[in-house]
Amino acid sequence: MGTKGDVVTAIYQAFGEGDVGTILTHLTDDVDWAAEASGTTAPWWGPYKGKEEVPGFFRALADSVEVTDFTPLAMAEGDDDVMVVIRFGMTARSTGRSGTTEIHHWWHFDGDKVARYRGTEDTELTAGLLSG
Repeated sequence: MGTKGDVVTAIYQAFGEGDVGTILTHLTDDVDWAAEASGTTAPWWGPYKGKEEVPGFFRALADSVEVTDFTPLAMAEGDDDVMVVIRFGMTARSTGRSGTTEIHHWWHFDGDKVARYRGTEDTELTAGLLSG
């Protein structure tokens, strides 16, 4: 495929198309996937271990929010890592509340596959949107 940044770009394209199957092709079988957030307010927060659990992250996200903006703003690439800052907008399905924030993604690779993903977000904003 090209650079690791190209792999992340392909993952983002698949995310925009709702194509979780394509995302999974870019992950190691034992991928360590997590949103770095304490608490359980957002159902996608927490760890997902292995390819078989990662679809649960996307289901929880899709069931909870409508993504209204997903715009990568900056990307930095090292030997085995890609860091991305994204403008992320969402509307909570349960409350109808909307908000936009900058989220950060850290992609760590083993060869040409993602072995570890960490996402951070404004947890206070997310909790406020989701809480009734």
